[in-house]
Amino acid sequence: MLPSAYFAGLGTGAGLIVAIGAQNAFVLRQGLQRLHVGAVVLVCVLADVVLIALGVAGMGLAVKQQPGLLQLLRFVGAAFLAAYGLLAARRAWRGESGLRPADAAANGRGRTVLACLGFTLLNPHVYLDTVVLLGSLSTHYDGGGRWSFAAGAGTGSLLWFTALGYGARLLLPVFRSPAAWRVFDVLVAILMWGLAVVLLSQPMA
Repeated sequence: MLPSAYFAGLGTGAGLIVAIGAQNAFVLRQGLQRLHVGAVVLVCVLADVVLIALGVAGMGLAVKQQPGLLQLLRFVGAAFLAAYGLLAARRAWRGESGLRPADAAANGRGRTVLACLGFTLLNPHVYLDTVVLLGSLSTHYDGGGRWSFAAGAGTGSLLWFTALGYGARLLLPVFRSPAAWRVFDVLVAILMWGLAVVLLSQPMA
């Protein structure tokens, strides 16, 4: 393994993933609720690793040559984000606490995994960031260096989602208050709607 390529991948991958987005907000909420955190973290990390590997293997050009697919994902993803924003707004309006036992019963593992896949795979920017951008950057290295770069980027994903999902419990004293959940859900609703608008207003390159 080439250390310089590995750490370059780690830094670049972490920089792309840490940016606040719909997926991170979802992982944070699951971590605060302590519901299916392992499954959510695993889905996020595996998705990133697979997409990064595809990019390093040379699939970036193929993605760029499919503007129709990216446009479809753009509209479907915007609708998905808008709908989730409505759900968050409804929770905020009702003043629902995310720590209520009823929430745990309503959100099974399968439903949670499907929602996580939606946040991950219905965002066309995830393909541009992982497959296209990281795949292109990996070409700066020869041979095994490309896969060292990929391993570093995958490690960045693993570290971030593990910290976000399991570290969220440190905020539990704050979120024992229904008012804190109301504020959180208002911010989530605004974030989701804002991201939906961004998807619709910025055509894929």
